[in-house]
Amino acid sequence: MSGIYYKVKCKCGNEQRIFSHASAVVKCEKCNEPLAHPTGGKAIIHGEIIEELG
Repeated sequence: MSGIYYKVKCKCGNEQRIFSHASAVVKCEKCNEPLAHPTGGKAIIHGEIIEELG
């Protein structure tokens, strides 16, 4: 499985990297808001995708 990383911005303003095929719920490091949920494939991203990091 290949994937890419996204720079995602949370509604609190924090930005962090998330793998496109995350296998676990990814939460914001600052406010603990869920940013991504796994689906068995490409994750559902809840934050704003700012940049693809390759």
